Amino acid sequence: MKTVGKRHPTPISQMGAGALLEQGALFNQSLQALPTGDTTFIPKGVYFFKTLDDADAHRDECLAKGMAQRARARR
Repeated sequence: MKTVGKRHPTPISQMGAGALLEQGALFNQSLQALPTGDTTFIPKGVYFFKTLDDADAHRDECLAKGMAQRARARR
C-alpha cells in the first residue's frame, strides 16, 4: 500500500473555532456550486439501465431536449 500525503485530523474541543466555521461555509458553497438538472439537462434522480448503450441513449436524449429548450428560449 502506498501512502500519499499526511492527514491532520482536527482536534475536538468544547468551543467552536471561527476558522473551522469558515471552512464549513466554504465547503457548503462548493457543494451548492455543483451542477443540477438545470445545467446538465438530466433530471435529478437515480436511473438504472441494463446496458451502457441504454445509459448513453438516455443521456443523449436529455441533452438534445435541453439544447432544443435553450434554443427556443433564446429566440
